[in-house]
Formats: sequence, C-alpha cells, structure tokens
Amino acid sequence: MNLAAYETLGFFGRDPWWLVLLKAVFCFAFLVGTVLVAIVWERKVVAWMQLRIGPNRHGPWGLLQSLADGVKLALKEDLVVKGADKAVYILAPIVCAIPAFMAIAVIPFGPADNEVSIFGTRTPLQLTDFPVALLYILATAAVGIYGIVLAGWSSGSTYPLLGGLRSSAQMISYEIAMGLSFAAVFIYSGSMSTSEIVASQQPTWFAVLLPVSFIVYVVAMVGETNRAPFDLPEAEGELVGGFNTEYSSLKFAMFMLAEYVNMVTVSAVVSTLFLGGWRAPWPISAFWEGANHGWWPMLWIILKIQVVLFFFIWLRGTLPRLRYDQFMKLGWKVLIPVSLVWLVMVAAVRALRNEGYDFGEVVLYVGAPVGAILLLALLRDFLRRKPEEPTEPPAAEFDPMAGGYPVPPLPGQELPPVPRRRSRAPKQLQDALNGADHSEGS
Repeated sequence: MNLAAYETLGFFGRDPWWLVLLKAVFCFAFLVGTVLVAIVWERKVVAWMQLRIGPNRHGPWGLLQSLADGVKLALKEDLVVKGADKAVYILAPIVCAIPAFMAIAVIPFGPADNEVSIFGTRTPLQLTDFPVALLYILATAAVGIYGIVLAGWSSGSTYPLLGGLRSSAQMISYEIAMGLSFAAVFIYSGSMSTSEIVASQQPTWFAVLLPVSFIVYVVAMVGETNRAPFDLPEAEGELVGGFNTEYSSLKFAMFMLAEYVNMVTVSAVVSTLFLGGWRAPWPISAFWEGANHGWWPMLWIILKIQVVLFFFIWLRGTLPRLRYDQFMKLGWKVLIPVSLVWLVMVAAVRALRNEGYDFGEVVLYVGAPVGAILLLALLRDFLRRKPEEPTEPPAAEFDPMAGGYPVPPLPGQELPPVPRRRSRAPKQLQDALNGADHSEGS
C-alpha cells in the first residue's frame, strides 16, 4: 500500500467511545430507514410499471405502508414446525440478518480527513476502515448465506431444503465472479481500503475505467441478494416459498429485512467501488468546488444508493425469472471466464504502465493478442462445418394405456385418433348447426 493510503487510514481509530457508538447507531438507523423507504418505493414503482395505483391507504400517499406491514407481521401467529430442529430453526433468521448490517461499517459517507465536526469533535464520515476492508465485505456477505442454508435444512421439509441448496450454489457461483471484479479494483487502485478506493476515482470513476468489472459486479450482486430475476431459492412456482416456507411472524420478517438490507449494502458497495462513492457527479463537481466538502458528500452517496435500488426494482418489474440451469450457466460459463480474462488484461495494463510504457504501446501489447484470439475464434466458428442432422428413427406406436395407467406421449410420439360415434341428432338439426340452411338461402 502506498503512503497516501497510510495517511488516509491514520484518521481512523481516534474517535471517543461515544462518537463510535453514535456512528454505529446512525449506520443501523440508516439501513432500517432506507429499507422502509425501499419497500414502499418498490411497491409504488412496480405498480406504476403495471398501470396500478399501489399503496395509498396507510399514511399520506401510502408512505407508511412498510410500517403497517411490519406491524402485521409482528402480530401474526408465530409457528414452529414440529419436525424442525428448533435451535437451528430459530437461529437461522438471526444468522441471516446480523451479517447484513455489518458491511455498512466500512462504507465511506464522506472524505476521511476530519472535515466535519460532530459535537465539537472532528471526525471522518465513516465508522471505520482498515487495509482489507473489502475482504471484510466479502466475508460478511458469505456468512449471511449460512442463515438461508440453515433455514432450509432445519425446517424439516423438502422444498425449504431445496431452496437452501440453491442458495448455497448461488453463493459459490457468484461470489467467485464478485471477488474477481473486486480484484480488478484492487489492482487499479493499489488498495483494499474503501476510503482509498474512493480517493483513487478522481477524476474518473472506475465504472468508466473498468466497465467489465462493473457489469460483472452488477450481475453478481443481483444473484447474491436473491433478487429477481435470480430469486431461485424462493421460487414460488417451483418451491412454494423456498427456504422461508415454514417461517412466519417476526422470523419471516427478519428474512425479508435481511434481503432488503443486503440490497442497500451492495448498492453502497457498488457506489463506493465504481460510481465515485461520496464524490459528486461530473456536471456538479465541474462548476461547484464545495460539492465534495463538508456534509454534501453524504447527499451524493445516498442519491447513488437510491439509483441502484431503483435498478433492483426495475429488474423485478421487467425481467422474468431464469431457469436454474440458465442461472448456473451464466455464472460458470460467462461471468467467471470473462472476469478471469479481464483481470489478466487489467494486470497486464497496470504492469506495463508501471514500467513506463505509453498508452499506444500498452494498447499494442495487450490489445493485439486479445484481438488475434477473437479473430481466430470467429474464423473457427465460420469455418466449422455444420454437423449433419441425424435422421430420426420412425416413432414407435404409442400405447396410452401402457402398464394399465394413462401415460402422456414422449417427444416424437402422437396420440392415436380418438374413435367417435355417429351423431344421433336429426338431419335437419345437423344441417342447421352446420350452416346448410343459411348457405342455401344465400
């Protein structure tokens, strides 16, 4: 890590205990408040997309709908499945919810140079930071999945177990792609500290410098949070409700809270890593020098978090749910290979730049091999001969009552024609039904 990073981290660890406690309470309140707003906002936006009214009863314009939902869940009967492992069954929602709140501790809401004063004490607008802050974020995200897996296993039911297994498979698949997108940011910024990564995005955001890592992380964060179109661990069309099928009342509310808190957390992470963090957008920062000083940076990162949350809601209201094989194929055959190739390219570019090569030489040494590989792949696809389609054998005669039970036809088989008896209706009635009288009159 360079000297500037050490100077940035030197501002942390000096706050009095009451200020640390105040910051921790603010982080908790910020997450809970943002979740309450996000729930109402999601229902309003999806209703707007579907030409409906949405919540409009509780509070002005229905803004207190999320509070009403919370009270309703708290007053529901709290059931415990008879065949469940009771200790793990009760512990699973807690394991799922607590790590969701932990990652916000290293998200910077402002510059780390003691610009603001809280009750007379100069402090950075961030709870804490350390040299491996992003590894801490990855660790807390991975621990949260255990709550979902334990919930599915401890319920003692088939569908929750399948939902828990799906969630663990999603975590393994998409955590790899997420880590590789983080690695590109590490290489480019030279630090794993969140405050230093934000400081490195001056004047250009990493979403512009590292577009592939940005896209991979956006897809991976949707998969990590189990949101549509990747909400396969709780697919109601296949698994009734997934891992939380057997939960009710406050335990179900904790799963819902953890999902939305994770949405806010990953929105804050993507804003910090790729969207400039607390820095003002380009048009504002170009003519307003004080936009990145004082308390204003908190406004910019909150607005960026809300934009990413709108992206989550937009996906849910637009895209259908993927099949599970499509979801796994996207993770293992697309995201991970693309991330690996991109990471090698980023590392090569940084190494050449550190050696003093100019931009044209870097493009030649890195872009030429990549272009040659892509050209060879295109030529291979163009020259590859289309395999001859095998002739299908004649379909065997289908017996719909094989084994004494009615069975559906397999692909390529056809049902035999159904024998029909002659109609017993009088001929005049048949002609009238068939339109004979009408045709004669015309």
